[in-house]
Amino acid sequence: MKAFVFPGQGAQYSGMGKDLYENSPLALEMFEKANQILGFNITEIMFNGSADELKQTKVTQPAIFLHSVILSKVLNEKFDPQMVAGHSLGEFSALVAAGALSFEDGLKLVSIRAQAMQKACEAQASTMAAIVGLDDEVVEQTCEQTEGIVVAANYNCAGQLVISGEVKAVEAACETLKGKGAKRALILPVGGAFHSPLMEPARKELAEAIEAATIQEPICPVYQNVNALPQTNPAEIKKNLIAQLTGPVRWTQTVKNMIADGATSFTELGPGKVLQGLVSKVNRDMQTFGYDKIPE
Repeated sequence: MKAFVFPGQGAQYSGMGKDLYENSPLALEMFEKANQILGFNITEIMFNGSADELKQTKVTQPAIFLHSVILSKVLNEKFDPQMVAGHSLGEFSALVAAGALSFEDGLKLVSIRAQAMQKACEAQASTMAAIVGLDDEVVEQTCEQTEGIVVAANYNCAGQLVISGEVKAVEAACETLKGKGAKRALILPVGGAFHSPLMEPARKELAEAIEAATIQEPICPVYQNVNALPQTNPAEIKKNLIAQLTGPVRWTQTVKNMIADGATSFTELGPGKVLQGLVSKVNRDMQTFGYDKIPE
């Protein structure tokens, strides 16, 4: 069974999507429509922007979403998933690609999500850190025992977990985890504490928009971040999508569940190869592919 997966924030690069725009009339039409919906020229930033411009949350999220979704449309019959999943932001790309959300509604939700998250980041000093080389349970326990708000946020693969929370709490947890034998405990260059309780104001704002959006039954099961389980029921998809902002991304569990349910290959749609690498770390024998540019 073919699984298609969609990357999240951090995969962006200057020039992303440019060859799609220049070589596909459908891509050009979709990019121009996106410029109108967003009210600013996102294509200019995607194709020619600096790394600093691209890493603004309000730009990064719609940029990666556009790249992924437009790829799925340009691929046409080559996009034939039996199951899909997306990492954090990528879950919105997966839902649009699988027909649960329209392109326009998906882009509007991603834009609202990005701006709400940006506001939440600016309201309180917060950050994330990558912890490498420890069991998940050790990291979870350390977070619970650390003063302040710090939680497990991204279960990326075995031995790689990202924590999220208040700056002081994350720094304190990193020091403790180094003492417990972590190979790395690295503060990440992100705008704030994604997938933590500090995103609650953004969750409330996004919840209204998601509740008002039309979500239909997707063409195949969508494995959602909050519980790593397949879903086709629109009401459940909405509920899980809302919970995602303050809940963890259970990517390790998602990949394992997709494999247990019959996945024989994973194809990543969007910028970079991050998810292909994570899938391989979860299961070395799994076939992985990726589409980023037209020649691929």
